[in-house]
Amino acid sequence: MEQIISSFPQQWQEVIALLLGPVAWIPRLQHVLMDFFLHSPSPWMAAAKYVLLLFPALLGLAALWCTQLSIYTLPFRNGRVHFVSALLLAWWDAARAVWLYWMGLIRCVGVALGWIVIFATFLVRLIVEATRKVALTPFIVTGRMTNRYFQPGAPWVAFVALMLWCVLEATVFTHVLFPTVTDVLSRLAETPEPARATGPMLFVFLMMLVMGSFACTQALVDAIRTRQMKYVAQMIAVEIFVAFFEVMFLYREIVTAFMPALADQQAGTIVVATCGWLGVRGMTWFLFGQYGTAPLMAFMSRRPLTSAEGAPPAPAGAAMPAWWEGPLRDIRRETEWLHAASDRMLDYLALPVLHVAAAAVNFAMVLLASRPVFHLPFRHLDEIPESRSILSGLHLQPRKS
Repeated sequence: MEQIISSFPQQWQEVIALLLGPVAWIPRLQHVLMDFFLHSPSPWMAAAKYVLLLFPALLGLAALWCTQLSIYTLPFRNGRVHFVSALLLAWWDAARAVWLYWMGLIRCVGVALGWIVIFATFLVRLIVEATRKVALTPFIVTGRMTNRYFQPGAPWVAFVALMLWCVLEATVFTHVLFPTVTDVLSRLAETPEPARATGPMLFVFLMMLVMGSFACTQALVDAIRTRQMKYVAQMIAVEIFVAFFEVMFLYREIVTAFMPALADQQAGTIVVATCGWLGVRGMTWFLFGQYGTAPLMAFMSRRPLTSAEGAPPAPAGAAMPAWWEGPLRDIRRETEWLHAASDRMLDYLALPVLHVAAAAVNFAMVLLASRPVFHLPFRHLDEIPESRSILSGLHLQPRKS
């Protein structure tokens, strides 16, 4: 400013200094503010200065320039009272804009922290729910398979006992028949030693035979219970063949191994084997076979277990929803909320700065047009008018000569 004054002739310097007196101190204030913002002891302090004080300082400088420059226009204005009132109200709006700017920053920080807490809580809930579902997956799968194959009240004890007995019987038969079977297979294949899979395959084959024996008995009982005579005759014939096969190929070998004295008496061996088969089948059938064979056949046929009277099974409970459906609904709801909240967050971020900028524009418009253009404060971004509507509302036209 001194350079500008010194550029005039000596006799005009005092007059120019008097004329520039209202605004001569503002450049010095600008220099002080520039030093204040450019020199900071730490980056955190510099960031705090820029965030909290830069926009209010710029608004203050704009207000000072407009106010001081308006002094030069007072002698030439019409409606000076209205102009001064508009200028004072602009200062009031500026003070309120600075306050709303600081409060808006605090609100932005609070909303951001709240979003972080909500998102972290959602992630923790999702991780905990996923961990719980993974840990309970074996039990859920077992329960669903149980609901699919068996209705409530299924004889689990009889079913497990039947399976254990089938395994035991197949193991005994495998041990007794293994030498004979390996000898026959070695002669057929012309190899000195049988394959390693002979034992497991023999065990599976005998296991199926034992389970099939119980299934035939169950089919015979069902045919008698429903009084279907043609099926009764067929199942009796099938049961005779089953008994003949098991006695001749399985139980006879056991009798020969446990009673060597009867090895040379074929008739005695067959009689004892038949009695053993009847005794074992009768004992196991009346103990657990009649209760466990029906669930076994239902499991093998992939059909629900029916009651003894042939009534349809009770309706199973409603299928449980997938474990991810709940979190998915939550994330959809949270996404919708996030879209709505993002608009509010945009208001929170933009309105503090726009309040300060609108207050500065009001000072300039008061200086030029003697009236502000923005009505502060803004509650939403939608309340900020467009530039075209502002210009059309001013109706600034040059005076005609």
